[in-house]
Amino acid sequence: MTLLLAGDIGGTKTLLSLWRSGSDGLERLVEERFVSAAWDDLAPMVRHFLATAGVAGGTPPAAACFAVAGPVEGGQAQLTNLPWRLDTDGLARSCGLANLELVNDFAVLIYGLPHLEAAQVAPVREGRRDPQAPLLVLGAGTGLGVAMGLPTGAGLRAIPSEAAHGEFAPRCQPEWELKQWLKDDLDLERVSIERVVSGTGLGHVARWLLGCRHPDGDHPLSARARLWRDAGDGPARADLPAEVAMAAAAGDRLAADALDLWLGAYGSVCGDLALASLSRGGLWLAGGTAAKLLDSLRTPSFLEPFLNKGRLRSTLEPMPITAVLDPGVGSFSAACRARMLLG
Repeated sequence: MTLLLAGDIGGTKTLLSLWRSGSDGLERLVEERFVSAAWDDLAPMVRHFLATAGVAGGTPPAAACFAVAGPVEGGQAQLTNLPWRLDTDGLARSCGLANLELVNDFAVLIYGLPHLEAAQVAPVREGRRDPQAPLLVLGAGTGLGVAMGLPTGAGLRAIPSEAAHGEFAPRCQPEWELKQWLKDDLDLERVSIERVVSGTGLGHVARWLLGCRHPDGDHPLSARARLWRDAGDGPARADLPAEVAMAAAAGDRLAADALDLWLGAYGSVCGDLALASLSRGGLWLAGGTAAKLLDSLRTPSFLEPFLNKGRLRSTLEPMPITAVLDPGVGSFSAACRARMLLG
């Protein structure tokens, strides 16, 4: 049995897990959730986890991969929402790990995608996958994650991306008006893609429509929208997008229009980035919205803007789109990468 250590390190929570790697694949043995801010650094958390899991003093994991919420450069990472400065070599020495890698928490998904089982995914659009071509993963959650995978002789290589921070390009008059409203409402000089194409973006789209159609605040979602806007990054922030999706499913016209506009923007961005990467290996949709809005992603509201690229439509026609349903895909992917480090 080969023991692997995987970590999904975020500003709010950290998941550490031990995995067994064998001829039958990966098996998770134990997992523990930590409040990230309760620890001064990652190293003491890892040592505590290994001790409680019964590893300390015995044979350490053969390899470890930590997916971190922030960019990784030269084996070092500064977490976006924590004062932790992580260094691969220092962390490995402190925790007694001979083989360790830090990877961006979205780019790490590239390493898990080829190994996902049927229950962890669902088709959005059928197509022909070229195993020798790049693949692309996008994830609309609180923000928008983007990463590309390049096939190599040693397996996929993850290429992180900040494409979500490119300029949002309106395709129609409503999107243009939305963009101008976002600039004013959020006091922005420019509007990035993820301001619209994210779970948070769906909330902004709904707020814009509520202001246009119900300026007196007489819509059932009006009060929630005000609370969501005033809460900033507080607990109420996560409520409005989910409530918009539920209201759309229940037949509310404004919510349905908000969701339709959002799906169109998401589909168009997916098509643009698929062309930029020529991801004939397939497009994968992760993030919190993939499972929640699976049926909506299968509709023309999303798929037609994805394909609507003029003369390049034929390039996208064969490309399959797959939704990742497993909320634990980050830890699984980190374990897959740890296994790759063994050669």
